[in-house]
Amino acid sequence: MLAKFSTAAACAVALSIAATTAHAGAADYAFEPVKAEMKKGDDVVVAIRLTNKTTGKPVTDAVIFKTRVDMAPDNMADMESPVTAVQAPEPGVYAFKTDLPMAGRYQVTLSAKIQGETETVTGKVIVKAVK
Repeated sequence: MLAKFSTAAACAVALSIAATTAHAGAADYAFEPVKAEMKKGDDVVVAIRLTNKTTGKPVTDAVIFKTRVDMAPDNMADMESPVTAVQAPEPGVYAFKTDLPMAGRYQVTLSAKIQGETETVTGKVIVKAVK
């Protein structure tokens, strides 16, 4: 009888530990602009910070594998700009060179893989180009 109780208790403890060490999901991460407004033009550098919402800390080991910049917020999603990754100014910030040819709102769409996460983290960030 004692052996059955001990086995049941051990299983309960193991399940409890497993539940508390589960990985975060894609919804536990957020992309945000370092600077939400910048001058319009060619070869503008847009910097995006990726943070873990639970800890508030920057994510430094993400692999950004998909990027897109367009004017979807101003109903011009077909107006897409080329995007090139550039050297990041600080850990947890991912920088991209793009063209913002006219004043208005641009949507930066990013997809990333984060070490230890099975889900892809995707986010949309709005930045504004001004004259």
